[in-house]
Amino acid sequence: ELLLRSTLPPTTLHLLNCFKRDSHQPSPVPSSFSDLMAKLLCAGLALNLGNVILTSAEDGDLEEKDAALLAADDECNDPEQCSTKLLQLKATKASMEIEGEANEQGTDQESSNWWWQEPSGWWPAPSPPYDWGNAAPPAPAPPPLNGGGWSGSSSGAPAPPPGFVPKGDPNAPPPSNCAALSDPTNNVCKPVVDWLMSGGKHDPNAGKWFSEMPNIAGVDYMSATADDFQRLYYCSPPGGKSCGAPPCHCTLPPCGNCYGGHADRVKRPGCTDSSTSMECKPPRQAFDYNGQKWPTYTFEGGQTMHIFAIGDWGGMDGTLNPIEGRPPLIAYAKGSKKGPSVFPRSRMYPRNPAMNCKHDPLIKCFENEGGPQCPYGCGYVKGVDDQAQLLVAQAMKDRARISDPQYILNVGDNFYWGGIEKNCGTPMDSISFTAHHQFDQIFEGVYSGKGLDGKPWLSVLGNHDWGGRVFNNGWDQQIAYTWASPRWVMPAAYWRTTVEYPTQMFSVDLWFLDTNFQDAHANDEDPDHNICGPNNPAGATCASAGGPVDKDSCPSWFRGLWEQEKAWLTRTMEESTASWQIAVTHFPCAQDGQGGSFYRQLRQEYGLDLLVTGHRHDQELWAYNDRRNNMGGLTCFVTGGGGGITSESSPNPMRKYEWYGEAQYGFFDITVTKERLTVESINFDGKVLRTAEVRPHQGSKSKEQTE
Repeated sequence: ELLLRSTLPPTTLHLLNCFKRDSHQPSPVPSSFSDLMAKLLCAGLALNLGNVILTSAEDGDLEEKDAALLAADDECNDPEQCSTKLLQLKATKASMEIEGEANEQGTDQESSNWWWQEPSGWWPAPSPPYDWGNAAPPAPAPPPLNGGGWSGSSSGAPAPPPGFVPKGDPNAPPPSNCAALSDPTNNVCKPVVDWLMSGGKHDPNAGKWFSEMPNIAGVDYMSATADDFQRLYYCSPPGGKSCGAPPCHCTLPPCGNCYGGHADRVKRPGCTDSSTSMECKPPRQAFDYNGQKWPTYTFEGGQTMHIFAIGDWGGMDGTLNPIEGRPPLIAYAKGSKKGPSVFPRSRMYPRNPAMNCKHDPLIKCFENEGGPQCPYGCGYVKGVDDQAQLLVAQAMKDRARISDPQYILNVGDNFYWGGIEKNCGTPMDSISFTAHHQFDQIFEGVYSGKGLDGKPWLSVLGNHDWGGRVFNNGWDQQIAYTWASPRWVMPAAYWRTTVEYPTQMFSVDLWFLDTNFQDAHANDEDPDHNICGPNNPAGATCASAGGPVDKDSCPSWFRGLWEQEKAWLTRTMEESTASWQIAVTHFPCAQDGQGGSFYRQLRQEYGLDLLVTGHRHDQELWAYNDRRNNMGGLTCFVTGGGGGITSESSPNPMRKYEWYGEAQYGFFDITVTKERLTVESINFDGKVLRTAEVRPHQGSKSKEQTE
């Protein structure tokens, strides 16, 4: 026993002592206060061991009976007939397949955009126990070095990313906005940097805190100077203690650059430094390209052509270190992991308000994984709600391997809760580290693989991309990312393009609209659903980026933008000679500010064939003859179930009577030919739930449609 005990860790020894003591004292009644505390300790240790055992079981293979249930999946084509148990098992199976694919890919996958990009497929990674105490560098005195029970060799600097080669410019001039660490603009970060340089960087947690140092400063944190740490805290401050200005000197200039001396963007295919065309040269201001036509896409061949559509897909980036004093994007403990975390919004029941599940109760459901403390009205489904974006992404990847879509229509709400987490106003020819991090974790690392790699994402802004409850977040960085990515396309707030299929002798004209005026109200109205509302900070402005000047003029700015779009849309749609006309926007079917009459006009007078929308967090296919469709025979769908935010209702198919559409999470697949559009609503598990067809017109403005 002595030999065994000498090899056991302290926790196991305590538990062994508990079992030994209880075998001699079977009575559950404590005989003293010390005995009570000992029993409480034993109970806690036993619960902890139980959690370890349960976690190990959950991470292992499915039980035989569960595997048999999944094997019978093909017999369950009707979601109403699928049990909740099956729903959860399928979600677990998909998660295991995703993780298995990640392990197969390893670290050999080439970066598709950023030179240090992590390999896609790390999600969903098992997250360690959340520790609030390790979320940011502490304030106390630094630990003793080499002799106080800690050895520097046990916490070495993280290795630079694969392929990392520092490329600084020693002759680069100091940044125009640089300042010394002692400057008042750096008062917030100076105490932390001083602590680090006095020994704090030897803290055992430093490897986690400063993992971004090689990416940002081009050096490891153990070799970093005070200027390098100032640079880190300017670009991506661990714990939020942000520096207000970059250093004037650093190890790897230019010191105002957050990419270790590398360029902060890549060139689009076919572009050079001397290119001046729209697709190669960012605008001076974000909206300089409003209404302009993006270069035509051409797809040759006689194969079946597909278009995917998705919206409201971008979860929260829990590993982002926000700047500007902003809080972390973490709504619940497990949201601190890499990759996207679903935002728990609310689930409301207008016909039965007593069942309403607001934000805070839904967070508890995420924390307790749907345990007894989760109200019935929240409808939380473990394995679905907590990884909805990843499940929908996997369903897209699975279908893309077969369908091979030519491009993706993205209806917005790309990053929850409030878009890119920084103020508007970053120059359009640069990408902030905040934007890079969010795109990398929420977009680039999720939507990849055969059938999706390199495919254009033709995009619009949603209300949450503007900021959700403010207008001054980094929406302009989403537009700027167009010129920092080979596949992201959002050159303006509203724009258009043409897709030609010359082999099959047809074409598609596409219009991309900003309809966020519908969430832009007077400053004192609806604070929870108001881009221009009272949550905007004092002095908020995006004038330098071409956006709203202040919160008072904000509603009229958005209304004016929509009026410009309407005139542009009717003019350019009348000029269209394409086989098909499709409009893409964020707000749902029939919500045009006129009760659907404007969309009805576009359908009846200008030949609009299909309207693609989102915003409502579910999947709804509105066929031309649906009773709810008041748009003059215009087929429309809502694809707001991308999974970045919880769905409108529970994804439990046994509660389908609460649904507004045919699914809660999913995307759409449009098969396009010269003769017809076939629109399919795809559930998060890959099942086709509803289909509609749109047929082309025979020389008239209206088109014969069937379902």
